[in-house]
Amino acid sequence: MSGFLSPLLGGERGNILDLVFNAGLVVKLVLLLLLVFSTVSWAIIFYKFKLIGKAQKESEMFLRLFRRGKRLDAVFNSSKNLLRSPLANIFRAGYIELTTKPEETSNPESSDLTAMSTDLGGIDNISRALNRATASEVTRLEKAITFLATTGSTTPFIGLFGTVWGIMDSFRGIGVTGSASLAVVAPGISEALVATAAGLAAAIPAVVAYNYYLNRIRVLETEMDNFSQEFLNIIERNFFNGSRKKV
Repeated sequence: MSGFLSPLLGGERGNILDLVFNAGLVVKLVLLLLLVFSTVSWAIIFYKFKLIGKAQKESEMFLRLFRRGKRLDAVFNSSKNLLRSPLANIFRAGYIELTTKPEETSNPESSDLTAMSTDLGGIDNISRALNRATASEVTRLEKAITFLATTGSTTPFIGLFGTVWGIMDSFRGIGVTGSASLAVVAPGISEALVATAAGLAAAIPAVVAYNYYLNRIRVLETEMDNFSQEFLNIIERNFFNGSRKKV
């Protein structure tokens, strides 16, 4: 059965390639543009899959490290190995602000936690530092995924433009030959419809990936907000309530 179908399938692939190579110049340019969109989209899809996966994995590792740690300076030093973790990066930003003296910036690696500034504005400064770090991490994670949204929204119309142009060529051919038979019209229309199919083939994976990654980034953003609140509570409880306990 497969031997019987092989020539048919091979012929079908050959017909599609023939349609592409025999298409008009404008349709070929449209197909080339769609190929560029699709190639860049798939590159972003694979890159984001790796990036967000590592961010999630390292964030889970950092949370275990943070909740087992007894001193913030030890957690700070250990977190330097988790550069792709948004939570670790947020923690380091908050810790550096926490250990910054009023008139000079101390070395966060060797700073004495009992020498920190605990003025009334200290907790607000730390909160702002955490918010800035969160915004920076979200921006980093979202970088380039807008291209997926652009691909999903524009490539169907680019393909449709190629289809419309190809059909116009077909009707012009009818005018030249004076015949509207299926044998005259079908090849041109088939070439035109390839552009629509290519547009959809570029758009569908981009839309699916965009929604998937946007959802995962929103989950990570929620985790960042929750961690920031947890970290602020620890700081307030230990350093801004009239007592200075070493953590």
